[in-house]
Amino acid sequence: MAIDPDSATLDHNSVGSGTVDLKAVILFYGVAYALGVAIASPLWKSGQGLLTPNARLLLTLMMYAPAVGVLAVRLLFPGSVKPIVRSTGLGLGNRSGTLGYWLFSWLGLTLLGLASPFVSAIFGLLHLDLQNYSGYRELLLARLAGPILERYSIQEIVLFQLASLLIAPLFNAIFTFGEEWGWRGFLLPKLLPLGQWQALILSGTLWGLWHAPVVLLGYDYPFHPKLGVLFMTIFCVIYGILLGWLRLATASIWPAVFAHGATNAVGEFTYVVAASGQKLDTAHVTILGWTGWILPLLLILVLVLLKRLPVPDPK
Repeated sequence: MAIDPDSATLDHNSVGSGTVDLKAVILFYGVAYALGVAIASPLWKSGQGLLTPNARLLLTLMMYAPAVGVLAVRLLFPGSVKPIVRSTGLGLGNRSGTLGYWLFSWLGLTLLGLASPFVSAIFGLLHLDLQNYSGYRELLLARLAGPILERYSIQEIVLFQLASLLIAPLFNAIFTFGEEWGWRGFLLPKLLPLGQWQALILSGTLWGLWHAPVVLLGYDYPFHPKLGVLFMTIFCVIYGILLGWLRLATASIWPAVFAHGATNAVGEFTYVVAASGQKLDTAHVTILGWTGWILPLLLILVLVLLKRLPVPDPK
Protein backbone atom coordinates (compact mmCIF):
# COMPACT_ATOMS: atom_id res chain seq x y z
CA MET A 1 0.00 0.00 0.00
CA ALA A 2 1.46 3.32 -1.06
CA ILE A 3 1.89 6.08 1.48
CA ASP A 4 2.23 9.53 -0.04
CA PRO A 5 3.43 12.33 2.26
CA ASP A 6 2.06 14.93 -0.13
CA SER A 7 -1.42 13.50 -0.50
CA ALA A 8 -4.02 16.05 0.59
CA THR A 9 -7.35 14.30 0.15
CA LEU A 10 -8.95 10.90 0.54
CA ASP A 11 -11.32 9.32 -1.91
CA HIS A 12 -13.70 7.40 0.34
CA ASN A 13 -14.86 5.29 -2.57
CA SER A 14 -11.38 3.82 -3.02
CA VAL A 15 -11.02 2.07 0.32
CA GLY A 16 -8.06 -0.28 0.20
CA SER A 17 -6.45 1.64 -2.64
CA GLY A 18 -4.85 5.04 -3.06
CA THR A 19 -2.56 6.79 -0.63
CA VAL A 20 -2.55 7.77 3.02
CA ASP A 21 -2.15 11.47 3.79
CA LEU A 22 0.88 10.73 5.93
CA LYS A 23 1.88 14.30 6.72
CA ALA A 24 -1.56 15.12 8.04
CA VAL A 25 -1.77 11.88 10.06
CA ILE A 26 1.66 12.44 11.65
CA LEU A 27 0.84 16.06 12.47
CA PHE A 28 -2.51 15.11 13.98
CA TYR A 29 -1.15 12.31 16.14
CA GLY A 30 1.96 14.24 17.11
CA VAL A 31 -0.10 17.19 18.34
CA ALA A 32 -2.70 14.99 20.06
CA TYR A 33 -0.07 12.89 21.83
CA ALA A 34 2.24 15.75 22.76
CA LEU A 35 -0.63 17.82 24.11
CA GLY A 36 -1.94 14.81 26.05
CA VAL A 37 1.50 14.34 27.63
CA ALA A 38 1.72 18.04 28.45
CA ILE A 39 -1.69 18.04 30.12
CA ALA A 40 -0.85 14.89 32.10
CA SER A 41 2.61 16.14 33.13
CA PRO A 42 1.41 17.95 36.31
CA LEU A 43 0.13 14.60 37.55
CA TRP A 44 3.63 13.19 37.22
CA LYS A 45 5.39 16.24 38.63
CA SER A 46 3.16 16.51 41.68
CA GLY A 47 4.27 13.16 43.04
CA GLN A 48 0.62 12.41 43.82
CA GLY A 49 -0.37 11.05 40.42
CA LEU A 50 -4.11 10.66 40.06
CA LEU A 51 -4.57 11.99 43.61
CA THR A 52 -3.40 15.43 42.50
CA PRO A 53 -6.17 17.91 43.46
CA ASN A 54 -6.90 19.01 39.88
CA ALA A 55 -6.51 15.53 38.35
CA ARG A 56 -10.14 15.28 37.21
CA LEU A 57 -9.90 18.63 35.43
CA LEU A 58 -6.68 17.61 33.69
CA LEU A 59 -8.14 14.27 32.58
CA THR A 60 -11.12 16.14 31.14
CA LEU A 61 -8.92 18.63 29.29
CA MET A 62 -6.90 15.76 27.85
CA MET A 63 -10.00 14.55 26.01
CA TYR A 64 -9.83 17.65 23.81
CA ALA A 65 -6.24 17.03 22.68
CA PRO A 66 -7.32 15.04 19.56
CA ALA A 67 -9.62 17.90 18.54
CA VAL A 68 -6.67 20.29 18.76
CA GLY A 69 -4.80 17.86 16.52
CA VAL A 70 -7.54 18.21 13.89
CA LEU A 71 -7.38 22.00 14.16
CA ALA A 72 -3.60 21.86 13.70
CA VAL A 73 -4.07 19.94 10.45
CA ARG A 74 -6.73 22.41 9.34
CA LEU A 75 -4.30 25.26 9.98
CA LEU A 76 -1.17 23.79 8.38
CA PHE A 77 -2.65 21.44 5.75
CA PRO A 78 -6.12 22.87 5.06
CA GLY A 79 -6.59 20.72 1.97
CA SER A 80 -6.49 17.60 4.12
CA VAL A 81 -9.78 18.45 5.82
CA LYS A 82 -11.69 20.19 3.07
CA PRO A 83 -14.60 20.58 3.33
CA ILE A 84 -14.16 20.14 7.06
CA VAL A 85 -17.79 19.29 7.87
CA ARG A 86 -18.03 16.45 5.37
CA SER A 87 -14.47 15.17 5.63
CA THR A 88 -14.52 14.91 9.43
CA GLY A 89 -18.15 13.83 9.82
CA LEU A 90 -19.45 16.92 11.61
CA GLY A 91 -22.75 16.67 9.76
CA LEU A 92 -25.68 14.49 10.77
CA GLY A 93 -25.11 11.95 8.02
CA ASN A 94 -26.98 11.28 4.82
CA ARG A 95 -27.30 7.51 4.64
CA SER A 96 -30.53 5.52 4.76
CA GLY A 97 -31.23 3.68 7.99
CA THR A 98 -29.22 6.18 10.02
CA LEU A 99 -31.86 6.35 12.76
CA GLY A 100 -31.16 2.76 13.79
CA TYR A 101 -27.49 3.53 14.23
CA TRP A 102 -28.34 6.54 16.39
CA LEU A 103 -30.56 4.38 18.60
CA PHE A 104 -27.80 1.82 18.91
CA SER A 105 -25.27 4.48 19.78
CA TRP A 106 -27.50 5.69 22.60
CA LEU A 107 -28.60 2.33 24.01
CA GLY A 108 -26.52 -0.47 22.50
CA LEU A 109 -23.23 0.15 24.29
CA THR A 110 -25.13 0.98 27.47
CA LEU A 111 -26.69 -2.49 27.39
CA LEU A 112 -23.27 -4.06 26.76
CA GLY A 113 -21.93 -2.28 29.83
CA LEU A 114 -24.90 -3.31 31.97
CA ALA A 115 -24.38 -6.95 30.97
CA SER A 116 -20.63 -6.91 31.61
CA PRO A 117 -20.66 -7.69 35.37
CA PHE A 118 -22.93 -10.67 34.80
CA VAL A 119 -20.40 -12.12 32.35
CA SER A 120 -17.68 -11.63 34.98
CA ALA A 121 -19.91 -13.41 37.51
CA ILE A 122 -20.37 -16.37 35.14
CA PHE A 123 -16.58 -16.82 35.12
CA GLY A 124 -16.50 -16.64 38.92
CA LEU A 125 -14.48 -13.40 38.95
CA LEU A 126 -17.18 -11.28 40.53
CA HIS A 127 -19.68 -11.82 43.33
CA LEU A 128 -22.91 -9.88 42.85
CA ASP A 129 -25.21 -8.37 45.43
CA LEU A 130 -28.44 -7.42 43.67
CA GLN A 131 -30.43 -7.11 46.86
CA ASN A 132 -28.47 -4.95 49.28
CA TYR A 133 -25.84 -3.55 46.89
CA SER A 134 -23.29 -3.82 49.67
CA GLY A 135 -20.30 -2.97 47.51
CA TYR A 136 -21.95 0.16 46.18
CA ARG A 137 -22.90 1.20 49.69
CA GLU A 138 -19.26 0.91 50.74
CA LEU A 139 -18.19 2.94 47.74
CA LEU A 140 -20.67 5.71 48.49
CA LEU A 141 -19.52 5.87 52.11
CA ALA A 142 -15.91 6.07 50.95
CA ARG A 143 -16.91 8.99 48.73
CA LEU A 144 -18.48 10.76 51.73
CA ALA A 145 -22.01 10.25 50.44
CA GLY A 146 -23.34 9.18 53.82
CA PRO A 147 -26.01 11.93 53.94
CA ILE A 148 -27.47 10.66 50.68
CA LEU A 149 -27.73 7.15 52.14
CA GLU A 150 -29.54 8.58 55.14
CA ARG A 151 -32.08 10.27 52.90
CA TYR A 152 -32.61 7.56 50.28
CA SER A 153 -32.48 3.79 50.33
CA ILE A 154 -29.68 2.13 48.42
CA GLN A 155 -32.25 0.63 46.06
CA GLU A 156 -33.59 4.10 45.24
CA ILE A 157 -30.09 5.35 44.55
CA VAL A 158 -29.44 2.43 42.21
CA LEU A 159 -32.67 3.15 40.32
CA PHE A 160 -31.61 6.76 39.97
CA GLN A 161 -28.24 5.67 38.60
CA LEU A 162 -29.92 3.43 36.03
CA ALA A 163 -32.30 6.23 34.99
CA SER A 164 -29.40 8.66 34.63
CA LEU A 165 -27.84 6.37 32.03
CA LEU A 166 -30.60 7.43 29.61
CA ILE A 167 -29.38 11.04 29.54
CA ALA A 168 -25.69 10.41 30.24
CA PRO A 169 -24.71 10.03 26.54
CA LEU A 170 -25.97 13.55 25.83
CA PHE A 171 -24.13 15.09 28.79
CA ASN A 172 -20.95 13.13 28.18
CA ALA A 173 -20.98 14.10 24.50
CA ILE A 174 -19.68 17.52 25.55
CA PHE A 175 -16.42 15.81 26.48
CA THR A 176 -16.28 12.78 24.16
CA PHE A 177 -16.62 15.02 21.12
CA GLY A 178 -13.02 16.11 21.65
CA GLU A 179 -11.80 12.55 21.21
CA GLU A 180 -14.23 11.37 18.55
CA TRP A 181 -13.64 14.30 16.22
CA GLY A 182 -10.00 13.27 16.22
CA TRP A 183 -10.03 9.47 16.28
CA ARG A 184 -13.12 8.66 14.26
CA GLY A 185 -13.78 12.01 12.58
CA PHE A 186 -10.30 12.64 11.19
CA LEU A 187 -7.96 9.69 11.71
CA LEU A 188 -10.15 6.73 10.72
CA PRO A 189 -11.10 8.09 7.28
CA LYS A 190 -7.48 9.10 6.65
CA LEU A 191 -6.39 5.49 7.20
CA LEU A 192 -9.05 3.91 4.98
CA PRO A 193 -6.69 3.56 1.98
CA LEU A 194 -4.95 0.85 4.02
CA GLY A 195 -8.18 -1.16 4.01
CA GLN A 196 -11.16 -0.83 6.34
CA TRP A 197 -10.13 -3.48 8.86
CA GLN A 198 -6.58 -2.17 8.94
CA ALA A 199 -7.88 1.38 9.46
CA LEU A 200 -10.19 0.33 12.28
CA ILE A 201 -7.48 -1.64 14.08
CA LEU A 202 -4.71 0.90 13.59
CA SER A 203 -6.84 3.87 14.65
CA GLY A 204 -7.95 1.94 17.74
CA THR A 205 -4.35 1.05 18.55
CA LEU A 206 -3.22 4.67 18.29
CA TRP A 207 -6.18 5.70 20.43
CA GLY A 208 -5.23 3.19 23.10
CA LEU A 209 -1.55 4.16 23.16
CA TRP A 210 -2.54 7.81 23.48
CA HIS A 211 -3.85 6.96 26.98
CA ALA A 212 -0.43 5.72 28.13
CA PRO A 213 0.63 8.86 30.07
CA VAL A 214 -2.27 8.43 32.50
CA VAL A 215 -2.62 4.64 32.37
CA LEU A 216 1.00 4.37 33.60
CA LEU A 217 -0.13 6.33 36.65
CA GLY A 218 -2.76 3.69 37.38
CA TYR A 219 -5.68 5.23 35.52
CA ASP A 220 -8.31 2.56 34.70
CA TYR A 221 -5.91 -0.29 35.63
CA PRO A 222 -4.65 0.60 39.13
CA PHE A 223 -3.31 -2.91 39.82
CA HIS A 224 -1.42 -3.12 36.50
CA PRO A 225 -0.17 0.35 35.48
CA LYS A 226 2.39 -0.96 32.99
CA LEU A 227 0.44 -3.92 31.64
CA GLY A 228 -2.56 -1.59 31.65
CA VAL A 229 -1.24 0.13 28.53
CA LEU A 230 -1.64 -3.16 26.66
CA PHE A 231 -5.07 -3.78 28.17
CA MET A 232 -6.21 -0.26 27.32
CA THR A 233 -4.98 -0.66 23.75
CA ILE A 234 -6.91 -3.92 23.31
CA PHE A 235 -10.01 -2.30 24.81
CA CYS A 236 -9.68 0.68 22.46
CA VAL A 237 -9.26 -1.55 19.42
CA ILE A 238 -12.42 -3.52 20.27
CA TYR A 239 -14.56 -0.53 21.10
CA GLY A 240 -12.90 1.50 18.36
CA ILE A 241 -14.21 -1.01 15.82
CA LEU A 242 -17.76 -0.44 17.06
CA LEU A 243 -17.37 3.33 17.18
CA GLY A 244 -15.71 3.28 13.77
CA TRP A 245 -18.55 1.16 12.40
CA LEU A 246 -21.02 3.82 13.55
CA ARG A 247 -18.92 6.56 11.99
CA LEU A 248 -18.50 4.88 8.62
CA ALA A 249 -22.06 3.58 8.40
CA THR A 250 -23.63 6.99 9.06
CA ALA A 251 -21.08 9.41 7.55
CA SER A 252 -21.27 11.25 10.88
CA ILE A 253 -19.22 11.30 14.07
CA TRP A 254 -22.22 12.02 16.28
CA PRO A 255 -23.41 8.43 16.79
CA ALA A 256 -19.82 7.57 17.82
CA VAL A 257 -19.74 10.60 20.12
CA PHE A 258 -22.90 9.47 21.92
CA ALA A 259 -21.80 5.82 21.98
CA HIS A 260 -18.49 6.87 23.54
CA GLY A 261 -20.45 8.92 26.08
CA ALA A 262 -22.65 5.92 26.88
CA THR A 263 -19.58 3.72 27.36
CA ASN A 264 -18.02 6.20 29.77
CA ALA A 265 -21.27 6.45 31.72
CA VAL A 266 -21.73 2.72 32.19
CA GLY A 267 -18.09 1.99 32.95
CA GLU A 268 -18.55 1.91 36.72
CA PHE A 269 -21.76 -0.13 36.75
CA THR A 270 -19.84 -3.18 37.94
CA TYR A 271 -19.18 -1.35 41.20
CA VAL A 272 -22.93 -0.80 41.63
CA VAL A 273 -23.83 -4.50 41.58
CA ALA A 274 -20.67 -5.95 43.17
CA ALA A 275 -20.83 -7.46 46.64
CA SER A 276 -18.61 -5.90 49.29
CA GLY A 277 -15.33 -7.36 50.48
CA GLN A 278 -13.78 -8.21 47.12
CA LYS A 279 -10.99 -6.73 45.05
CA LEU A 280 -12.18 -5.60 41.62
CA ASP A 281 -9.27 -5.99 39.23
CA THR A 282 -10.19 -4.07 36.08
CA ALA A 283 -7.89 -6.24 34.02
CA HIS A 284 -10.47 -9.00 34.57
CA VAL A 285 -13.79 -7.31 35.35
CA THR A 286 -15.72 -4.18 34.22
CA ILE A 287 -15.89 -3.29 30.53
CA LEU A 288 -12.13 -2.65 30.66
CA GLY A 289 -11.21 -6.24 31.50
CA TRP A 290 -11.12 -9.34 29.36
CA THR A 291 -14.53 -10.54 30.52
CA GLY A 292 -15.91 -7.16 29.44
CA TRP A 293 -14.53 -7.66 25.94
CA ILE A 294 -16.48 -10.86 25.26
CA LEU A 295 -19.86 -9.33 24.41
CA PRO A 296 -18.54 -6.54 22.15
CA LEU A 297 -16.39 -9.11 20.32
CA LEU A 298 -19.48 -11.26 19.82
CA LEU A 299 -21.33 -8.22 18.52
CA ILE A 300 -18.51 -7.53 16.06
CA LEU A 301 -18.74 -11.17 14.91
CA VAL A 302 -22.49 -10.77 14.37
CA LEU A 303 -21.91 -7.63 12.33
CA VAL A 304 -19.40 -9.52 10.19
CA LEU A 305 -21.78 -12.43 9.67
CA LEU A 306 -24.57 -10.01 8.73
CA LYS A 307 -22.13 -8.32 6.34
CA ARG A 308 -22.46 -5.00 8.13
CA LEU A 309 -18.70 -5.06 8.71
CA PRO A 310 -16.75 -4.04 6.76
CA VAL A 311 -19.15 -1.19 5.99
CA PRO A 312 -20.15 -1.21 2.31
CA ASP A 313 -19.20 2.07 0.62
CA PRO A 314 -18.09 3.91 3.81
CA LYS A 315 -18.52 7.69 3.81
